[in-house]
Parts: sequence; C-alpha cells; structure tokens
Amino acid sequence: MAKPLDTRSLPELVTGLVTDISGLFRKEINLAKTEASEKMSHAIAGVEAFAAGLVFAICAVGVLLAALVNGLTAFFVARGMAEPSADALSSVIVGVVVALIAWGLISRGLATLRGENLKLDRTSASLRRDGQMIKERT
Repeated sequence: MAKPLDTRSLPELVTGLVTDISGLFRKEINLAKTEASEKMSHAIAGVEAFAAGLVFAICAVGVLLAALVNGLTAFFVARGMAEPSADALSSVIVGVVVALIAWGLISRGLATLRGENLKLDRTSASLRRDGQMIKERT
C-alpha cells in the first residue's frame, strides 16, 4: 500500500519538529527530576541509618570504656590498692590513652584536609592546557 504524501509546508514541518523536540526535553527533564527525587530519598534513608548506627557505636564505646575503667580498678584493688585510689588511677589511665588516640586521629584528619591535599591538580592542569590550546587556535 502506498503512503500518502505529507502535504505540510517546510515551516510547518520545522515547527512540528521543534515542538516534538521541546516536548521530548520536557519529558526527559521530568524523568530526571523524578529519578533524582527517588535517589535522594534512598540516600537520605541510608544517611539516617548510618547516623543511628553511629550514635549506638558511640554509646557502645562509652560502655566499653566504663567497663575498662572498672576492670582496671578491680585489678588495682586485687593488687592491694585502696578502691578510691584505684578508681581514680584507672580513670586517669583510660582517659589519657583515649585522649592520645583522639589527638592522633584528629591530627591525621587535619593533615589530610590541609589546602595542598585538596588542590585539584589534574583539573587545573587540564584547564590550563585547554586555555593554551584555545589561545593557539585564535
């Protein structure tokens, strides 16, 4: 069966093409918005679970540190030290050790975050090359 000829003029065809393309872009943008919204909801749920787990982990560390203090106190008392003195000494020992660990971790984190470590060396070099190439061609 032969196809009927399209009798629309060129401006009508171009107008129809532009309308179709703009409609397609609108649909693609709406799809992207919907997908981004779904992904963001999924990511937020993950962050919430992570934060809750982090709170429980901090609580667990506190309980374990308290148990460590009690264990050291019992050890010192078994060695003949008075309980108030043993408790104080255990608290100081655990506190100093935890403070040193925290200081080391904080120092390492700050060293990693210094400005030199965050420079975008490859990106800036690529941008310089692109700029140089544009200057040469113009």
